[in-house]
Amino acid sequence: MGLMNWFKRGVGEMMVARPDDAKSQVVWKHPDPTIPMMSQLTVEADEVGVFFRDGKIVKTMAPGRTTLDSSNLPFLSNLVDSFTGGNVLITEVFFVTLREFTGIKFGGRIGHVEDPKSGIPVETMVHGEFSFRVTDPEKLIVGLVGMGRTQSHMVRSWMKEQVLKVIRDRTAELLVKKKWPLLDVTSGAYTEEIETEVLAGLTQHVESYGLAIVRLGNFVVGIDEEDAKNLKRLYTDAAYLRTVGGVGQYQQFAAGKAMMGAGEGMAKGGGEGGGGGAGGLLGGAGLGVGFGMAQMLVKDHQGGEVLAPAAAGIVCGHCMASVPAGAFCSSCGKALKAKEEPAQSAAGFCSGCGSPLTPGAGFCGQCGIKREG
Repeated sequence: MGLMNWFKRGVGEMMVARPDDAKSQVVWKHPDPTIPMMSQLTVEADEVGVFFRDGKIVKTMAPGRTTLDSSNLPFLSNLVDSFTGGNVLITEVFFVTLREFTGIKFGGRIGHVEDPKSGIPVETMVHGEFSFRVTDPEKLIVGLVGMGRTQSHMVRSWMKEQVLKVIRDRTAELLVKKKWPLLDVTSGAYTEEIETEVLAGLTQHVESYGLAIVRLGNFVVGIDEEDAKNLKRLYTDAAYLRTVGGVGQYQQFAAGKAMMGAGEGMAKGGGEGGGGGAGGLLGGAGLGVGFGMAQMLVKDHQGGEVLAPAAAGIVCGHCMASVPAGAFCSSCGKALKAKEEPAQSAAGFCSGCGSPLTPGAGFCGQCGIKREG
């Protein structure tokens, strides 16, 4: 480019500064590598100017307004183009913002995490905001941005990917190792602990690029709405069993945890297509799992179903089956005699799990332990 062209394009070209429409960008590169000597360089208070020549860093300029004159700035002598008689500098100038960038949104799924309180795998997700800032402009340009015409959204996009990756890994790790109940996590009870771990984990991934994650905001670990309803119901049922069913009943309930959602499936008449029947997490897979336990589903005061200990049955005098009390045997259909004894007095209970024993049985039908006596 001829020297006369500089003067034809006017005094405005003598100003080297970031334009107003580029103020929001993390990194902005001056579009012309040929800069007239004596130009005015303006570096704003929240940025620095980085000079490159032949792919190497020459100088980083602090905020302020400076006349580009080699007599005042000796490093400029390394940038002078000898073919123009020392009137033009050949350099690439990058303006890098140092202020904190806030409100960067992120979100995605963590995956299935086992709820330690119920043992049920639950689809977990996370979303929120984070802020970051540049700690080393030279590392950012050389290590991540490159020497081409940079686009600010590329830096933000890369940061989002790193944040989400670390949050997924660290959150899943914490939930498994700390055994935090998922409903407590989604309530925000452990948000501070999770944020601390995530920020520590992010540092090692971004500091080599001259970046730092400053803080997380509106950080939320969530679970699927249907899964949340099922967990609440499961916790309620477990609390009921601990209250009215005793320790043995609660242990049986824990062993049959795969029947979560079975009560909903009974109300709908079994599995109907993709979600009918058991609903929630496990579909109709567990309908028969827990019914061997000495408990049944009853209506609570809100019309929902909860697990309660099964009522004592009687032994049919015809087929010797342990059946619910009534006029006829639910096993063979014959009339039940009034003198027939309750099942627990005739057969007793298992010493291992506490389930009613069938008369004449050598082993418990629920846990397989040999019958005593």
